[in-house]
Amino acid sequence: MNKRIFVVIGLAIIPFAYAYYLYPSLPYKIPIHFNLEGKADGWGSKESIYLLPSIMGFVSIFVYLLMANIKKLDPKRYENADDKVYAQFGLFTSAFLSCLSMAILYGTAHSGIPINKLIFPLLGFAFAGMGIYMPKLKQNYYAGFKLPWTLENEENWNATHRLAGKIWPVGGLLQMVSALLLNGQAAFIVFMSITAVMVLIPVGFSYRMFKRGQ
Repeated sequence: MNKRIFVVIGLAIIPFAYAYYLYPSLPYKIPIHFNLEGKADGWGSKESIYLLPSIMGFVSIFVYLLMANIKKLDPKRYENADDKVYAQFGLFTSAFLSCLSMAILYGTAHSGIPINKLIFPLLGFAFAGMGIYMPKLKQNYYAGFKLPWTLENEENWNATHRLAGKIWPVGGLLQMVSALLLNGQAAFIVFMSITAVMVLIPVGFSYRMFKRGQ
């Protein structure tokens, strides 16, 4: 068995250990939902502290196994796919989900801290990291810009992901900085606006390339 799976399992367990550490000091009710300003607007019993690590841990392991076995699962069996790249991408995703879970748990236990001050910088970091992997991703049905024309044309796929590889690291960095400097709804609006630009530019470029090909 690949040794990375044990690392992934370890990453999934760490938030459980942190939740276990926090549990004795938690009040009877803890925040379980937050509004756009990062303030708690939903509450649950302290036992719900274990719900998030359970969900994140399952998703983390599932995503890694999916990425590590992409050649076996992908309908078209793209031979150019590099197993190591996808396994590394899955490991990166697992590490991000573990950090995200820890940040949310910290925000749950420290209600005075707006949760978006913890989540948005992490999401920006994740987008930047994904951008580094974008040019390395070969055609597949599970990761990347899975558009009809990128899946049908390898040149379109490669050009689209090379462009995304330039945009996403910059966009992720801008998201991190804006999340640290802005507060409340302004932080949310700027974050989502940058996300939209990061998605729409590669999609528009890909579609234009497809139409020119026709």
